[in-house]
Amino acid sequence: MNIAVIGDSSCSAEEARLAETIGEMLAQRGAIVVCGGLGGVMEAVCRGAKSRGGLTVGILPGSDASMANSWVDIPVVTGLGEARNALVVKSARAVIAIGGGYGTLSELAFALKSGIPAIGVNTWSLSRDGRCDDSIIRVDSATQAVDKAVAFARMREDDEAAPLPKAGTATTASQ
Repeated sequence: MNIAVIGDSSCSAEEARLAETIGEMLAQRGAIVVCGGLGGVMEAVCRGAKSRGGLTVGILPGSDASMANSWVDIPVVTGLGEARNALVVKSARAVIAIGGGYGTLSELAFALKSGIPAIGVNTWSLSRDGRCDDSIIRVDSATQAVDKAVAFARMREDDEAAPLPKAGTATTASQ
């Protein structure tokens, strides 16, 4: 199960500790960590995952695999710049956002628009027409973030593994 962890390429020590803990916990739960492959939150989550034997994928903005942080197992070069943010999100069953700048905000938007659950720890808040928009599932700890992300990822995998109806049979949606 792929879970993306998103956040800024420069982060506070507190955000780095949180990301590293989330990486450790995701690896222990058997998740593949997908991120943007650079520094800050991305490096910390990869470091945490690797410390527990996890697999990490870094989807890089440039065309040079050597730009990946040293904890990335599989660097994916794109040459797409920040447009690669869509690929980070679309490669995952759930997204965990830690802090973050405008790049993180764009990834949250891609996730929400795509129906991919977005869990946030000390990250962006949204409002629409002056009202709070609670589309980002807010949590206060690494444990809550990982528990929710894994649960959502498993539900999405189960939904995708369900057999398709045979041709000519009615489904609930078509009745």
